[in-house]
Amino acid sequence: MANLDFFQLYRDIIAIPSISSTDPAWDQSNQGVIHLLADWFSALGFRCDITPIAGLPGKFNLVATLGEGEGGLLLAGHTDTVPYDAGRWSKDPFKVTEEGNRLYGLGTIDMKGFFAFIVSALQELDLGKLQKPLRILATADEETTMAGARAIAESQAIKPDYAVIGEPTGLVPVIMHKGHMSESIRITGRSGHSSDPANGTNAIEIMQQVLTNLMSLQQELKEKYNNTHFKVPYPTLNFGAIHGGDSANRICGCCDLHIDLRPIPGVAPQELIGMLRQNLNPVHECHPGCLHISHLHEPIPPYACGEDSPLIGEAEQATGHAAEAVNYCTEAPFIQQLGCDTLVLGPGHIAQAHQPDEYLDLSFVKPTREVLQHLVKRFCL
Repeated sequence: MANLDFFQLYRDIIAIPSISSTDPAWDQSNQGVIHLLADWFSALGFRCDITPIAGLPGKFNLVATLGEGEGGLLLAGHTDTVPYDAGRWSKDPFKVTEEGNRLYGLGTIDMKGFFAFIVSALQELDLGKLQKPLRILATADEETTMAGARAIAESQAIKPDYAVIGEPTGLVPVIMHKGHMSESIRITGRSGHSSDPANGTNAIEIMQQVLTNLMSLQQELKEKYNNTHFKVPYPTLNFGAIHGGDSANRICGCCDLHIDLRPIPGVAPQELIGMLRQNLNPVHECHPGCLHISHLHEPIPPYACGEDSPLIGEAEQATGHAAEAVNYCTEAPFIQQLGCDTLVLGPGHIAQAHQPDEYLDLSFVKPTREVLQHLVKRFCL
């Protein structure tokens, strides 16, 4: 492959829409991005394996491998983006716009642009001197179900020693983050005429009992757990959405509550689900058959990299930043299931992610390239 211009790489990958969404009207295939990446890495000498995601037509993972055997380094990222609000973007989200020392476009930092950094960094290395394999992983649907990362974890087809996920961390190594759980609590009562409460079972009134119990659970989580790596050092429980009833003169027959739980490392999602069910058991006993709990999506576990990992020291040395913990989620807990030390480290700031006029500050270009080259040299050359 001719030495490709970094900015052309960026323009090519941002130009291919690859939105993932739970709304079918927005959801798109990532196949175009996957094939573009396969072309890039094949030209660098990588063997590229494209795998469809079971049950998700049009969704694919890519694993590009240079070298033989197990171990080595994995550089990972997701190929999808969130939807965008056309009315709030001042620029075309699928056309890279360079302005004011910034590159604007959907996915410039979250996170299709990371693959352009990888290619740009590798073009300057003598990859014929690899002592350990170097792999590139490109996944599907991180912004929704994390189906791509889950599929990689389940297949156990690759066994790297170390993995770096290029999410926008401001080039600060991230070695710990909370998990994410979205749960639905439904109260099914019995509707009736509002003139006589005995005509039905009011789901809103029962939900009020649920809310009271869950507020006690909020306090229990705060008192029981403490991880000082986090600014908010305990698992949180947020009341995100509630809806019930349809008319003032009818007894409410159904009420739904959606909550968000953020487990910390050492507290598994199953433990929090157990606490949630135990906390709401009195409501269930008082109103048999009325209470139903279900996942809005499969839980994302918390993540932590072992603090004695050599990957952390190398990343701190290369970036000049001490490692830290964050509250947002990534694919790290699934990549970690491959048996590798894993950290999150990439260009751009999370504050620009999921925002209109998403952009990469060009001050990240040189240091990101140098960090990637340092890690490849350390763990593969």
